[in-house]
Amino acid sequence: MMATKSTDQLLGSKDQYKVNSEAKRYTLKDHGFIENKKGSFQYERTLSSTVSDTTAPKLKLTISKDLKELKLVTVTANGLKKVDIYKDSEMSKAQAMVENILATFVEESVLEKV
Repeated sequence: MMATKSTDQLLGSKDQYKVNSEAKRYTLKDHGFIENKKGSFQYERTLSSTVSDTTAPKLKLTISKDLKELKLVTVTANGLKKVDIYKDSEMSKAQAMVENILATFVEESVLEKV
C-alpha cells in the first residue's frame, strides 16, 4: 500500500492536489472509488480510450479512510512501476485523460487544486 500524504502530484506534473474538505464517502463511491478492507478508497483507471488496451498506463488515486490524505500516481499497465506521462508527447492522450479525470474530481468536490 502506498503511503498517503496531505498533498500530492503526479510524476512530471506541476499541479498539486489535496482531498477537498467537502468530500464524502458516498461522493467517492459515486465516482468509482472502491473502499478496501482497511477503509481507504481507491480509484484506478486505464488511460486509454480502448478498454482492452493492455499497454496503457493507469491512474491510481488512493484517499485515506479519514478523507484527509491522498496518493496520486500513474503506473505501468501491470501497476509495478511509476510512469511520467508528461515527459513524452506520445503520452498526450493519457495526459488529456488524467487532466479530465482530475478536473472532474475538482468540480465534484472530491479533490482540490493546491
